[in-house]
Amino acid sequence: MPDGFCLTTAAYRSGAIPERDVLAAYEHLGGGPVAVRSSATAEDLPGASFAGQQDTVLDVEGEDALLGAIRQCWSSLDSERAVAYRAGQGVETGDLAMAVIVQRMITPSAAGVMFTANPLTGTRTETVIDAVPGLGTGVVDGTMDTDHYVVPGYGRLPGDQGHGCLSPDQLRELQQTGQRVQRALGGPQDIEFAYDAEGTLWLLQSRAITTLFPLPPGTDPVQGEPRVYMEIGHMQGLRRPVTPMGVSVLRKTTRRWLQIIDVDDAVVDAFLLDIGGRLFIDLTGFVRSPRLHSHVPEMVQVYGPAVAQGMRRVLDDPRYAPRPAGAGPRAFSTGAIARLLLATVPASLFGALRALAWPAAARERAFHELEQVHSQTWTEPANTASRIRFAAGLQDATMTGPMMRSLPPLWAALIAQGVAGWLLDGVLQRGELNATLRGMPHNVTTQMDLKLWSVAETARPHRELLISTTPDELAARYARGELPEFGLTAFLEEYGHRGNAEIDVGSPRWAEDPTPVFAALTGYLQVNDPGQAPPARFARAAVEAEAALAQLIERAMRTRPVRARLAGSLMRRARELAGLRELPKFLWLTPLAQVRRQLLTAGAELTERGLLDQAADIMFLTLDEALDAAHGADLRPVVTGRRREHHREARRRQVPGLLLSDGTNPMALPDDTAAEYGPDVLVGQPAATGVATGPVRIVHHPSEARLRPGDILVAPTTDPGWTPLFLTLGGLITETGSPIAHGPTVAREYGIPAVICVPEATTRLTEGQMVTIDGATGLIQMHDTEPLPKPGPPLTGHV
Repeated sequence: MPDGFCLTTAAYRSGAIPERDVLAAYEHLGGGPVAVRSSATAEDLPGASFAGQQDTVLDVEGEDALLGAIRQCWSSLDSERAVAYRAGQGVETGDLAMAVIVQRMITPSAAGVMFTANPLTGTRTETVIDAVPGLGTGVVDGTMDTDHYVVPGYGRLPGDQGHGCLSPDQLRELQQTGQRVQRALGGPQDIEFAYDAEGTLWLLQSRAITTLFPLPPGTDPVQGEPRVYMEIGHMQGLRRPVTPMGVSVLRKTTRRWLQIIDVDDAVVDAFLLDIGGRLFIDLTGFVRSPRLHSHVPEMVQVYGPAVAQGMRRVLDDPRYAPRPAGAGPRAFSTGAIARLLLATVPASLFGALRALAWPAAARERAFHELEQVHSQTWTEPANTASRIRFAAGLQDATMTGPMMRSLPPLWAALIAQGVAGWLLDGVLQRGELNATLRGMPHNVTTQMDLKLWSVAETARPHRELLISTTPDELAARYARGELPEFGLTAFLEEYGHRGNAEIDVGSPRWAEDPTPVFAALTGYLQVNDPGQAPPARFARAAVEAEAALAQLIERAMRTRPVRARLAGSLMRRARELAGLRELPKFLWLTPLAQVRRQLLTAGAELTERGLLDQAADIMFLTLDEALDAAHGADLRPVVTGRRREHHREARRRQVPGLLLSDGTNPMALPDDTAAEYGPDVLVGQPAATGVATGPVRIVHHPSEARLRPGDILVAPTTDPGWTPLFLTLGGLITETGSPIAHGPTVAREYGIPAVICVPEATTRLTEGQMVTIDGATGLIQMHDTEPLPKPGPPLTGHV
């Protein structure tokens, strides 16, 4: 790097430039032109690079100019852009300070920026370089067209890299130098560089690339076996990172369940991974299989068209070509798969056929299983260690018994829908089958949301209080017993074990923090049109679905009378059974809530012993680590590090649906099919039919929602913890999901148009922007109008 000196943060904190020392250092440097660079204490953090947020001043020459440039760097710490960036990154601002680096100015023949990993695709084995002749400011500030190079591997240059202002030898030198810097600093780097007239390479500064999604644990992106992973947590509303305890409990449950078919724990751990706090499964065995290789995109289609398209790109990569049977690693042996099928398929098929024949009896059996789980009692463990062991096994009986027995009606509904669709092939129009699934009865989540509406109706005498106070303040007042009683206590006694990201035991339940419930109530209390009241909307959706079914069958009877009658019978059976879609998970949440209660109690006991700082810290340990703590291990430093990592990952807005072991996100390139619709149209996957126009409301967590009737909710993902917000919506857009996931299922039942799997919807759409969504085609039309203002404090007058 060029010679120079550093003015430390001590000078900034004292508020005065030590002019004599600075000018002496400048003279010792030889005077002449220098570069003056900012280096704030909040810069180059693991989760926030601050690239370009503070000032750099080039070609500074002379004493007065140098002192002025230092003051400019200091001032840039509080510039509008730096303040906004810190706020967006959640960076603490209590003790900020600025150091300043002064470097001898290099007169470059070429300069630019090098990334030692591809910042767009995440590929760790590619070096990306942008360069221009002369000074590199045009690259940094984006004002010049650059020579762009993507260098694969280590030193292997494709034939078209010999162009522009850098030679192949210089590209090779840059890549090798970048790898040395990366190894020294412990991660991929964003490096500014310059070549002088003599061809000498100078590194001007380096910072971490903070936007890369973490690599799968234990992988070597260069020498390791290429593998492909798919993110699955979003199917259960897990878009934010799962707590370490949440992952541990889910993995323990999976291990116990698969022990039935003699699958080793090591196989489960290799198949179900925690990457960046998100849940991924390893699909390499399926991709490698000669029999399944070409069918994998179809298999993952339920996770969205972008995932399927990304998988097609993976199959085009020769590294993922199929191998002969027995070659390479496998997730599960053939014997294990056979045992799994024998253990589940016959009973499931028999139960599904019985449910199709006698749907009322099937519903009765399913709700009986729920009552059995709700009536379970437990004996309190004697000590902390036994409490943790007890918590680890609490779900086992429910998961392998009542939950499995409650699934056949769901299988029956899916079979009925699938066969009906096949019978009506050529007759069905786009979105028509989904239209018959609106307003379905017997859904425990729908019943929950309608009960919350009843609470809102009872609360109307207190409307002014509830809509003029923020949800978090209402939750605090409720905890202090300062709110009037209007039925919320009874609601939370029945449904308080629910919440956002509820399959993560580390996530708070409504009984602990009812802020999301108050956010939903605020929206309900702004509905004054009886025709838009949720019970009326739900009933209307059911009538419209029955009418759509009758019209479809009537049309099919003209050309295919036998098929039409059979399809009609199957679709009516589906309507009787599909509402049970939510029951298995609802049933599971009862023991899961007990797991959380036991772990928090154990955390409180460990806190009393001085082994944790607070009870909730136990959620940042695994089950085995919690047992170690119960036996006296002080794991507080582990908790501190994991909390910091969890909070950093919680700020990540985009999570890859597919991930390769070299860090590549195969879905990073835009969907080519979207181009045909033009720049004002976003394309997603149809999930609930209907058309709606309304203002966009972007919400990342249910407790943050400030919704008004008719709004279009745009969210990263949803789960049942979000559904109370659905009752007054105009429509739903999510970045992830599946048509059979909880959110779209409930949206259909309410008659709310829904489009899912819209990449980067929360960033490509803006708050208040008017859009029209079509839940049958998956198209979102962005209107050329000024965005409406974001809702401020809730209205206190009539709407």
